[in-house]
Amino acid sequence: MTLAIFDLDNTLLNGDSDYLWGRFLGDEGRVDKKFYEIENQRFYDEYKTGVLDIFEFLTFSLQPLSEHSMEELAILHQKFMDTTIRPLITAAARQLLAKHRDKGDFLLIITATNLFITAPIARELGVNDIIATDAEIKNDRYTGKVKGVPCFREGKVTRLEEWLKHQGQNLAESWFYSDSHNDLPLLERVSYPVAVDPDETLADHATARGWPILSLKGRDIITLHP
Repeated sequence: MTLAIFDLDNTLLNGDSDYLWGRFLGDEGRVDKKFYEIENQRFYDEYKTGVLDIFEFLTFSLQPLSEHSMEELAILHQKFMDTTIRPLITAAARQLLAKHRDKGDFLLIITATNLFITAPIARELGVNDIIATDAEIKNDRYTGKVKGVPCFREGKVTRLEEWLKHQGQNLAESWFYSDSHNDLPLLERVSYPVAVDPDETLADHATARGWPILSLKGRDIITLHP
């Protein structure tokens, strides 16, 4: 079965769910809004420029999960989905997923954002599976620590290889759609890499390599290159 792999934030979503979850927590009074916004923005800027320390960020971003019960978190996430996430899912993104679904491809999201935030989004999008950064759970409560290899940069390749082995799958004729230069390690591994509304570094790389460049920000898929 052909794999169609998708990054989530700023690819299938017209925004970054990890960053927006932090803002949502501030708006809900669940974190110190001013402090959290400053740190959240700092980490987001570091991500975009390619210098993010993923473990420092995860220490910051997973801590609020440890401060609430699973029931409280479920209620918060439902509101987050309704108020923040669903408006960021464009018709073009759903169109691209439908295109691969109609071909019989296996739809897989792979994202650095933790599974608590992203699993409900994957269900909303109707994909077959998701690989995300795992947050540690003990005694039915998040500990605030990461579990295993973060699904970021080369870690995405590691986590995908583990998934492929477990599923008995391979990357023959595979697709991967991403907006970020942080995903170049995985984009270089698939048969058909595609840049989606890419950052400047990825756009330059995609143009030099002759990769397709798409935009999913509107009602329809727009081809920007070639």
